[in-house]
Amino acid sequence: MDARAAMCRKPGAERSGLQEWGVRDANIKLLGLIVNLGYGSRKEVTRMFREGRITDKDGYVLYADDKVPHARVRLDGQLLDPAPGLVLMMHKPLGVSCSHKEQGRLVYELLPPRYRRRRPLLSTVGRLDRDTSGLLLFTDDGVLLHRIISPKAKVAKCYEATLAEDLRGHEVDLFASGSFMLASEITPLAPARLDVLTPRRVQLTVTEGRYHQVRRMFAATGNRVVSLCRVSLGALVLGDLLPGAWRPLLLAECAQIFTRRG
Repeated sequence: MDARAAMCRKPGAERSGLQEWGVRDANIKLLGLIVNLGYGSRKEVTRMFREGRITDKDGYVLYADDKVPHARVRLDGQLLDPAPGLVLMMHKPLGVSCSHKEQGRLVYELLPPRYRRRRPLLSTVGRLDRDTSGLLLFTDDGVLLHRIISPKAKVAKCYEATLAEDLRGHEVDLFASGSFMLASEITPLAPARLDVLTPRRVQLTVTEGRYHQVRRMFAATGNRVVSLCRVSLGALVLGDLLPGAWRPLLLAECAQIFTRRG
């Protein structure tokens, strides 16, 4: 223990029961790391250091030019937000847009303000329209984002839909045919799986991301989608996450995106 740490240790700063993120060590000085996580401007974060608010997990005061593993750093006794490489899952509620610029409520407003100041920028992985709820991912990892949305990945997206009218009875085979065409399209849709829960409630799993695809598929059969919720991506399921709530994903959960559900 060095003299500086011995003098500055704050007893009781260690919090029991907290799980460390286990992400990579910081390769930059703490000032740059914390600014890039969105906690404030360089001036504001410098003030935090002067006030002794930034410590290691054992309560030793840290300094702006220190290089300390991310998981060991605390701000006001709390773990820092995850380092770059962050993936969040949100239960997107109805009435909000997946955009930085559209009018009205935006999904980014459901996150802490500092998440909108992170660098690299945090972006949605694909989009759900304002009238669709359910599983929505955010990431600052551009490689992962493009891997998920790439048509070559064929990530399975499962939606639960409520319909205005009863199914006609031919939709399961029609959607699975691989020859089903949508209006104004020049290529048929890839085979999609339709699971009938009730005559007006279904789950539809698609591997493409065409514009308003699910709604247009049912419209082409003479029906209309009344409500639509995305419940899974690959083997990653929304579960009991409440509308508007969000949480970081573990690495093992990210891998589930590229795994088919049983």
